[in-house]
Amino acid sequence: MSNNGKQVKAHYRGTLEDGTQFDSSYDRGEPIAFTCGAGQMIAGFDAAVENMEVGEKKTVHIPADQAYGERREDLVISFPRAQVPNADEMHPGDKVMLGGPMGQPVPAVIAEVNDENVVVDANHELAGKPLVFEIELVEVAE
Repeated sequence: MSNNGKQVKAHYRGTLEDGTQFDSSYDRGEPIAFTCGAGQMIAGFDAAVENMEVGEKKTVHIPADQAYGERREDLVISFPRAQVPNADEMHPGDKVMLGGPMGQPVPAVIAEVNDENVVVDANHELAGKPLVFEIELVEVAE
C-alpha cells in the first residue's frame, strides 16, 4: 500500500558511507513528520518511505543525485573583498546568509578570504555525497 500523499512520521539516522553520522531524529527524541511524495524530503528518502509499513525498519543507500544533488561550481561565488561588509572578521568555515534571486535567504559557507576576494560556497554541505539512512516508519495518518 502506498504512503504517497499521506502524512507520515519516521525516525531516521543519516550517515555518510564511512559511517559518520550527520543527523538523527533519535537524538532529538521526536520522529520527523512530512507528507510522503510532496517534495518535503530528499527524493531518495521519500521513495524509501513510500511503500513501508508502520513498524518497518530499513537501511537505504541514496546516491548524491537523489539526496542533495551533485556539487555545482557555479554555486562557489567570489565577491570583491572591498564590497563585503565585515570581510576582516570573516574566516573559512564561517556560515553566512546570502540573498537569493527572490530575496529568500540562502545559507553559504566562507570558502576563502584573501587580499582581493571573499569566496563563498552556497552548495549544501552534503552535496555530492551519497548518503545512508536507517529509517523506521512510526506512523501513517489515513
